[in-house]
Formats: sequence, C-alpha cells, structure tokens
Amino acid sequence: MAETIWETHGIHVGTGKDHVKHGVDDVEAVVEQAIVKGFPSLSFVIHSPRLTSFRYQSERDTEVKFIRGDAAFFNYAATMEALKQRYRERIRLRYGIELEWMGPELGLQWNRSKLFQAYGVDFVIGSVHFSYQGIPYDGSKEDSKRLIELRGGLEPFWAGYLDEMIEMIDTSWEMIHVVGHLDLPKLYAPLPETMKDVENSAHYLARRMRTLLEMISDLNLALDVNLSGLRKGCGLYPDLEFLKRARQLHIPIAIGSDSHHVEEIGRDYARGLDMVREVGYRHYVTFSRGITEKRPLYEQEDGHFRILNLGVEILKLRFEPRLRQKTPQFSFGGAFRGLLEIFDGSVSLGGFNALRVRRDDRSITLSDSSEEASTQAIGASGLNCLYSHHTDTPGTLSILFNTLASEAINVETTQLYSLSDGTATAYLTVGGAPERIREAVAFVMGTASDRFFCIETDPRIELPPLKAAPAYLLEVDGVTLPIPISRQMVITVHNNSPGVLLILLSALASRSVNVLDLQLGSRGERGFAVLGIDGDEREVAAVLTELGPQFYEATQIVLPALELE
Repeated sequence: MAETIWETHGIHVGTGKDHVKHGVDDVEAVVEQAIVKGFPSLSFVIHSPRLTSFRYQSERDTEVKFIRGDAAFFNYAATMEALKQRYRERIRLRYGIELEWMGPELGLQWNRSKLFQAYGVDFVIGSVHFSYQGIPYDGSKEDSKRLIELRGGLEPFWAGYLDEMIEMIDTSWEMIHVVGHLDLPKLYAPLPETMKDVENSAHYLARRMRTLLEMISDLNLALDVNLSGLRKGCGLYPDLEFLKRARQLHIPIAIGSDSHHVEEIGRDYARGLDMVREVGYRHYVTFSRGITEKRPLYEQEDGHFRILNLGVEILKLRFEPRLRQKTPQFSFGGAFRGLLEIFDGSVSLGGFNALRVRRDDRSITLSDSSEEASTQAIGASGLNCLYSHHTDTPGTLSILFNTLASEAINVETTQLYSLSDGTATAYLTVGGAPERIREAVAFVMGTASDRFFCIETDPRIELPPLKAAPAYLLEVDGVTLPIPISRQMVITVHNNSPGVLLILLSALASRSVNVLDLQLGSRGERGFAVLGIDGDEREVAAVLTELGPQFYEATQIVLPALELE
C-alpha cells in the first residue's frame, strides 16, 4: 500500500447553504473513501467565518454581503463529534479549524469568539489569507498584482505579508497550534531572490523570515507542511530553504494536503514525505484535543510512538490548557532506546525498559511491558501490611480508609486489583501501632462484612500480576506507582497524612464512581496517587475541584482513543 499520512491541514468541510461553495459537504462519503483506501486516519478542517470586508472576488460577485459558512461553522464541532462516534471502530478522525487572521483589533476579538463556537476541536491552524486592505494573497494574479502596485513593488509586498504573519503569531500564539502555509503568496507572486538565502543573507526580507521562524520555534508552534502547493505548481509550502531552517530550529511539522475536493485526498503524499525526509526530519506531529501526537516518518520506527504519545498526553493534561503547548523532554531506555536517535536532546534510561516524558517539576514514566510494571509492584519496607478481599463496588475501599483514618493510621502505599468476578483485592502498607491497626480491621469486619470477605494483617501473599493493558504507568514525578493505563484515570499529589486520601475516595464514592485500580506512593511530606476509575466524567471533574488545600494537584485523565491507538 502507498504511504499514508496522519494529516492535520486535511480536507476542508463545505460551508453549507452559502452562495459560494468551499470544501466538501458529503463528509460521510469522504470517510468511506478513506476507509476503502486504507487510511489510518482522516482530518477535517473548516475555515472560520470572516468579517464581511474580507472576501474573494467570487464572493463579491454574488452581490450578497454574507459571512461565509457561519451556520456551518457554528454546528461544526457537534457534526464532527457525531461523525467520530459513528466511525470510531473503523477509522480515527480528527477535526480542526483554520483561523483567518484579519488584524489585531476587531479581527482578533472576532477570532476569539469563533474559537468558543468551535469548542472541542483537535487543533487550530493560524493562517493569513488577506492583507489588511482586504485583498487576498491567494485569490488571483490580478489580486496579487494590485497589492504589489499598492505597496510599491514585490519586496514591499512580501514585507507586508511577513509583518502580518509575525503580528498574527505575536498576538494569537496561545490560540493556535499550527502556522498555516508559511509562504502562501508565492502562488501568484514569486519569492524574491533576496528571501531565498535565509541562512546567510543580510537583506531585510531574509531577516524577517528568520524572525518569523524563530518566533514559531520559541512559542512551540508547529509548521504546516502543506502539499497543496505541489499540485498548484508553486512548490511545497514552505520552500525547502525555509523548511531546512525550521529543522535547525527544531520546529515540529504537521503535514496536510489542504484538500478541497475528494479526488485530492492522498495526492502527493509520497513526494511530500520524501521532501521532509530530505531536510532531515524523522517525525511529524498531529493533534488530538489540542495535545501534540508524534508520528514517525519511517515505518520501521512506529512501534513505540503509541506509548510516547500516551506519555505526552498524560503529562500535558496535568497542566492547565494555556500551558500545554510547551514541548516536553524525553528519556528512553531498554527497547525504547532506538528513539534516542530521533528526538534531539533526549537522554538514556539505560536498561530500564521504559520512556519518561518530563517538563518543569513533573514527569510521567510509561512502558508497554507488564513484566517491567509488575517487578516494581512492591510495598514499602518497615511498614505494617494489610491484605483485603472485598466487593468491587463504589465506596467499598473508602470504608477501610475511613476506619484507618479514625485510628490516625496513614496509608502509605496501596495496590488495588479489580478482578473479573465482581471482587477486588488490595495490598496496603500502613504506618501506626499494630494494636490500633487490628482494632480498625476488626471494626470493618464487624460492620461491613457484606462488602469485605477478609482483611489480613501482616499477610504472606504473592501479589498478582497487573492486568493486561495497552500500556503501564510506572512512575509519577519519579515516585514508583505501577498501574495499568485505563480510559479514565486520576492523578493526585497531596499532603501525606492520615485521612487525606479518604477525602478523594469519599468524593468519588459520593458520585457513584468506582475505583478499579489504585496505586499510592510518597516522597517525604508529599503523597502521590494514581487511580483507574469508572464513572461519569463530568461528575469526576466536578469533585476534583472541591478536594481542598491538602491536594496540590488533582488531575482527571481521559483517554478516549486509548483502545484504538
């Protein structure tokens, strides 16, 4: 099968009942075609509506002053989410918007409102299609000629465009993920020679292009490698000289065909991939819910990217949305060490068969090895141990924690295993006087024997292996917490004292949320918890905001595509 791409700037969705069509209206037919062709994914894009003074000539010729695609845009996210659900077993779908830059005043406020209307998109591409005068850069030769004359020549024409791109990034970088078709005007206005030697030239246009690329790098944005220029005859967007500079600056690339017709899907994939490999790229990026995913440019490297993307997603979800764009750092060990050659600045974990994704004071360590995870599943030495076998129902574990807290007994570590027969087992290490522990156990067995089959103190048992999962979390911020990755999880960092974890367990039980897997750990005065849970996502999000000051972090991790990836 021919090479395929996880596109970002993919196929454009139509604008409904507008007088001038733009994109494809029958999105289901497009999805079916992609499935037949064997594509692993499909990415939809819609242009954000523009202010009425920013129109192409074909739109002006209708003599109707309209906002293109306003109704279609407003319903876009709901339409795409329904499409995702309909095809979730057959193909991975992504959808985003191409945000039209129309200046830093009314245009910027307009764009902010459009982002709320498209809440939930996977990515946002920031693009400049129009000059401040409302003349399009990609409309026609006549439009470009008019703007060149208005600005006094080809070089001032390009200088104006670069200034608009710089201003877009400077004011909109927190709103976008990808910078669209970097040198779009070359469709009808050739690149001046003074721009092409971007590596060495002192000309002001070359300096401006360097500034633009450096801003993209510094602000952790991706660059749109747009294949549409190949079929339009003006060459890849961006020019290879600019792409080489982007590679030197470690700017990630997002690849797309920028299709507006069904027959354009998949066109020039092989040619485009050859070009990005030529300048030294080994991987590219896609986006899911605004979070970056890594994709290999060489088929033989695909094996461990799935685990890497999980690690990046979990780590970024631990930061508030406006801080998620920053690129983390990576460490690779064991079977993952082949990724050291692909990711600049990554370091080795030696024989530890895992990968670590880190940023600031936070890190996540994952593995695809259940054996690696199980070898870490050990209790803390020097502490009392408890073994519990109980019903696998919401609130059961909180009964045990509640009684231990009443005796001022702190739970240091917990390993919870949800079994397939409706029961669960837990292995706990606890700090406290042995007689008080025995009193707590006796109370639980005397008052909740309908839920607890047995609780043993100082047990001599062998821990069962962790259940099968797509991946395993091994550590959070360097604290050992082996647990299978599941679709919905919670990570907390909290005060390591009696009763604190009881708050979390009680809060979840109050919303009928069941804890399926649980690992506790500690480092000094800080406790760490990772939970695999089953319950209403909105209820979980609500209670995590109300846990109190003892919790320094309480993060909900939802991984909707876990089974597919």
